[in-house]
Amino acid sequence: MSGTTDTVATPAASAPASLLGRRFDRLRVKLFLAIAGANAAVAIIAYLLFSLSFDRGFIEYLHRSDVARLDAVVSELAEAYARDGSWEAVAADREGWSDRSRRAFGLPRRGDATPDVTQRAARRDFPLTIDPRLMLFDAGQQLLVGRPEHAEAAQLKPIEVRGEVVGYLGYVQRHWLFESVARLASAQQHGGFAAIGIGMLGAALLLGAGLAHWLTRRIRALGAGTAALTRGDYAVHIESSGHDELAQLARDFNQLAATLAATRRARSQWVADIAHELRTPLAVLRGEIEALQDGVRPLNADSLESLAHEAARLGRLVEDLHLLSMSDLGALTYYTEPVDMAEIVEEVLKVHAGALADHPLHVKTSLQRAMVMADAARLAQVYGNLLQNSLRYTDAGGRLAVSVYADADRVIVRWEDSAPGVPADELERLTDRLYRVDGSRSRAGGGSGLGLAIVKAIVDAHHGSMRAEASALGGLAWQMEFPRHG
Repeated sequence: MSGTTDTVATPAASAPASLLGRRFDRLRVKLFLAIAGANAAVAIIAYLLFSLSFDRGFIEYLHRSDVARLDAVVSELAEAYARDGSWEAVAADREGWSDRSRRAFGLPRRGDATPDVTQRAARRDFPLTIDPRLMLFDAGQQLLVGRPEHAEAAQLKPIEVRGEVVGYLGYVQRHWLFESVARLASAQQHGGFAAIGIGMLGAALLLGAGLAHWLTRRIRALGAGTAALTRGDYAVHIESSGHDELAQLARDFNQLAATLAATRRARSQWVADIAHELRTPLAVLRGEIEALQDGVRPLNADSLESLAHEAARLGRLVEDLHLLSMSDLGALTYYTEPVDMAEIVEEVLKVHAGALADHPLHVKTSLQRAMVMADAARLAQVYGNLLQNSLRYTDAGGRLAVSVYADADRVIVRWEDSAPGVPADELERLTDRLYRVDGSRSRAGGGSGLGLAIVKAIVDAHHGSMRAEASALGGLAWQMEFPRHG
């Protein structure tokens, strides 16, 4: 009985491949391969270009050397023709033709034991690449000197005397010698180019490794800091020396950590303040109810009014918290339409005329008609909160000045009251939630510390801005600006 055995790959078998893949899937490895690979490609391309340009340039050099030597022969032959008036003497003197060719090529003449320094230099400067069996042709291109079997392959250079062609110098290039010399020189130069290329490749590898280590070290520091933030360690700090993008990223990271730490502290304070605000009315309500249950206080209209007052205070606090949370979520609804800012301010002051008279607080207005695109009810809530703030914290018999005016594209509302004022270093924090100024404008006024935060949320939702400053009347001034409509 025959059977087959299936081979099942186990996780252990694929583990080395997976581990290898993870090692190569690291930023340091990728940076190293990218930088080193780019530099290696540059080194290889440079090597190829240098080699190719040298080969072509060297061959061109050999051609130019040939032309330079032939020009010397042409000049000497032209002088001989001008002197004799024909080619007979030149054609008859075969030994002179050989010496002339050797002299033109920088070779020693027959009988010379050792070439002089000039000849040796000429031989070094002009290597022999032309067949020494040069040919001489008359003006009709009839062969006078040279081997007939090379005549058809010869290249001709005209010989001119007083502007007239009197003959031609023929020569045959020895291509095999060109190639041989070129190969020899190219082999020598390629060795040098290869050494340069290897040096460039080594430098590329070192540069890639150094840059990859330098970059990933800074990135690893950012990664470690991010991991610390996820664990809730907002005290983490990353060194941010330098002015490059990674240094700027490190500074932004440190700023983020500081902001998160401040946010956590503010959240803790926010929760503590809310608990305190809720505990105060609840404690009063509990005490009132216990007094009624124990018979310490009679159940009459006064006790019920006290209970209703504390319940209303608790309800306002809960409503303010709900409004702020809806604003943070972007779920607070606004029904915008063109409205007159002056009319809204005037209506709020009229509604609260009784409270202004009871305080008393003397109001002076300067209201210019100015249209804005807004939710009239929300803006009325803004000015109602500001008025309650002025009534709560301004001394009795004080003053309130409200003005509305417009320029080309803005509507400005200025709201300022009389003493007491607010210290300059606390003006920017007045719109913080549950924040109260120590001293005159304190918790004793009875506010929850959410009114101005609500005001700012509504103003921001109308694309406006507001800022607090010292009032010329001695108290606090608010200046709000809204986009003008129409």
